[in-house]
Formats: sequence, structure tokens, C-alpha cells
Amino acid sequence: MPGTEPGARGSVREVFTAFLGLGLTSFGGPVAHLGYFRSAFVERRRWLTERSYADLVALCQFLPGPASSQVGMAIGLHRAGIGGLLAAWTAFTLPSAVLLVAFALGVQALGAAPDSGWLQGLKAAAVAVVAHAVLGMARSLAPDRERATIAVAGMALALLLPSAVGQVLVILAAGVAGLLWLRPEPTGHDGDRLAVPVGRRTALACLGLFAVLLAALPALAAATNDGAVRLIDGFYRAGSLVFGGGHVVLPLLRAETVPTGLVADQTFLAGYGAAQAVPGPLFTFAAYLGAVAQSPPNGLAGAGMALVAVFLPSVLLILGALPFWERLRRAPRAQRSLMGVNAGVVGLLAAALYDPVFTEGVTSAVALAIAAGAFVALSAWKVPAWAVVVVAALAGWVVL
Repeated sequence: MPGTEPGARGSVREVFTAFLGLGLTSFGGPVAHLGYFRSAFVERRRWLTERSYADLVALCQFLPGPASSQVGMAIGLHRAGIGGLLAAWTAFTLPSAVLLVAFALGVQALGAAPDSGWLQGLKAAAVAVVAHAVLGMARSLAPDRERATIAVAGMALALLLPSAVGQVLVILAAGVAGLLWLRPEPTGHDGDRLAVPVGRRTALACLGLFAVLLAALPALAAATNDGAVRLIDGFYRAGSLVFGGGHVVLPLLRAETVPTGLVADQTFLAGYGAAQAVPGPLFTFAAYLGAVAQSPPNGLAGAGMALVAVFLPSVLLILGALPFWERLRRAPRAQRSLMGVNAGVVGLLAAALYDPVFTEGVTSAVALAIAAGAFVALSAWKVPAWAVVVVAALAGWVVL
């Protein structure tokens, strides 16, 4: 509410209501979400100071996972404890998850063929959206020759090793390159400290659980060959290893679902296009993939498992990292490594733009024209992504 003192405690209900409004209206991807959060919680409600909010954003850019969702979780934690964190995540995530699951069930019920015109239009729109994201991220995360070189090298490595292992190697190599080659950018004066109602023991327990699950789930999936465990393992790993959030989750989710036969490539790209037309975090694309999985669990059960699994690493990392952030954010080595990782993220997204987004989305001259028109609408006319996707689907339905 306007006039609230920064840092004052609130209720879980208050947090849920505030984030539900954002979950219903926050179109435009993670960068836009951060702008909505600043307007809602720094300027209007004054739950945080400007500097505290900037510190949160910096931390969540450093952690793997969806940055905007993690910032939302941290704001909920700051305002109303762990209940506030869960309320913020649920309210911000639920609208887009429900819409994408409904889309998935509709596709299954209609039995849409992979070459349906409207699906081709969605895939062409995905080309424009990812290309727009690559250029925007390159301007901010790889603006100089050193980071541009890291980005291109990361793209080449990702194309040569098109797997989840390749994605991790890109991130690790980019972090090492940043540590050895880059210089930290100025961070300004010390800001306000963020009140976090989590003790260090709880934080360490959360970090330990994060690591245990990351190591144990693949072994458990291999030992049991259980479909539910395999599903949870794949999406938990994707949520644990993707840096940069947003569109960068595309290659990891594809590596966990398409080569394994869990989801057909055409179905994956159609859902990715539809995900651009809904508000909220792009990571809810996991709910769509769980719903359309070709082996059980799928449907509503698969959607719920995939959604919780892909976001669980973020919950554990936020609870584990916030108490230690004040010291870490001042470390020059951490800053250099993060700069390299961010440049590597640009390379990962550029590789995904080529394969599978462009190779699957541009299969005819008409599809190329739709993709080009969508890109101009996004970049030059500043049309919202959801509107571009809807128009592209309609165009595909009419002419393809």
C-alpha cells in the first residue's frame, strides 16, 4: 500500500493479492517483469528501498533460475516470511501455468497436426521473439569485445555439443573466462541491507538440499526407471542449471524433453510460441511440457510435477543465498565471473536461435515473411510479444 515504510512486515494475503495482479498482467518477459516489480514494490507500495531492490536483482542475476520469479520470491520472503515467498510464487506463476496447460490440453483434444497453419505461425513468431531477445541481451550483457568473444565462443560450443552437458560446459567456461579476463564494473556506494527472516542454519540446509537433489535425482531415475522420477529429475535439473532465466531455459528444456522422446519437437516449439502470448514467467512453459508428455505422468499430473520441479531449485537457492548476499556482492572475483556467465548466456541463446528455433520455425518463404514481420513489430513498433504471437498464429492459419 502507498506510504508503507520500507522493510515493514506484511501479511501473506497482502503478498498474494499484489502478485496475483502482476501475474495476470505482466507481459513482456523477465526484463519487463523487473520493471513492473520496481513500480509496484519500490515506488507505489514502498516495500523496499531503491538500493535494496537493486541488490535483489543483482543476486538473482547471479543465481541460476528465472531471475524475475526469484526477485518476486525474495520480495515475498522479505515482506511476509516463507509464507510470503510461497504466496508470491503461486500468485505470479498460476495464471500463465493455467493458460498454458489449457492450451496443451486443447492441442491434444483437437489432435492438431504438426503442419497446421496456426502452429506454423506460432513457430515463426518464436523465431522473432528469440531473435529480439538475443539482440537485447547482447547489447547489455556483451557490449564490449571481450564479452562478445565469450558469447560467440559459447554459441559455437553449444552448437558443437547440443545437450544439457554442453549447456553446463558453456556456463562453466564462460565463468572461468570472466574470472581470468574481465574487470568488474563499478557498483557504486553500499546500499541498504535487506531484512531476511531466514537463519544461516536454515540457509545452509536449503543449499545442501539443493545439491543433494541435483546429485541424487539422476541416480534415482536411473535406478528405478520410474516415469515420475525421470520427469522430476529432468525439470529440476533444467531449473538448477540455466543462468539468465527467460528464453535461456529453451535449450535446456529441449535437451531434457525432445531427444528423450518425451515431447515431439513440433509440439515443443508450438508451446514455446504460445508461451509468448501469456503473462507471467516463461518457466511456466514447463507445465505445458509436462501436460503434453508422450508417456505418463502427463496431463494435469505431469503439468503439476514439472512446474514444481522446475521452480523448486529457485526456492531453495533464494532461501539459501539471501543471508550471505551482503558479503558476496562485494567480491570482485564473483563480479568478474558473473560478467562472463552473462556473456555465455547470450551465446547459449544465439545457438538456440539457430537450432531448433530457426531451423524448425522457418520452413517456407511464407514462414520467413511472418517471422520477419513479427521481428519488425517487436523491435521497431514495440508491439507487445503476446499480440505479435496472436497475429502470427492467425496469419499462419490463413496462409499456411
